[in-house]
Amino acid sequence: MKKTLKIMMFALLACTMLACGEKKITEEDLRKTELSLSDNEGNLNQEAVPAAVQQFCKFVKQNPQAPSAPDWLFKAMQFAMKSGDAEKAVELTEQLVKDYPTYRNSPTALVMLASEVYDGQLHDLDKARATYERVIRDYPDSEWAKSAEKLIEYLGLTPEEIMSKIILSNMEVEEGEF
Repeated sequence: MKKTLKIMMFALLACTMLACGEKKITEEDLRKTELSLSDNEGNLNQEAVPAAVQQFCKFVKQNPQAPSAPDWLFKAMQFAMKSGDAEKAVELTEQLVKDYPTYRNSPTALVMLASEVYDGQLHDLDKARATYERVIRDYPDSEWAKSAEKLIEYLGLTPEEIMSKIILSNMEVEEGEF
């Protein structure tokens, strides 16, 4: 009888804990977390990033219709990129574009993914090019569409090669003016 009572008490406790669910994350919680990610000099606390990204994503999962949900998902993506977590950055960018395609920063997120992750971190020029082309195709009226066209031209070039190309391009324009 005692054993049955203990099992029933444990089951009741487990059900109560499950019924209460997870703690609801507030935007105030997120703002505090965001502030704690950098020190006074603006240096990123690398160790705190994964937990912060997880918290931002948890808020979005709990509040997908909140007007600020895409903003927090975008921030999570940015912190994943800054910390060098390419896999998480790709995942969050794809989630942002899929769940919030009309969000003002969706094309920005794709350009950042192409330049910072695919080109900069992973050196996967094919994926970078495909992502830039996606911006041009899916967001043709965005400010990023023309930038994506130019960025495709600079794929795989060193900063010096890019500067040379820009200088030569400007010289050709100046010569054509006379």
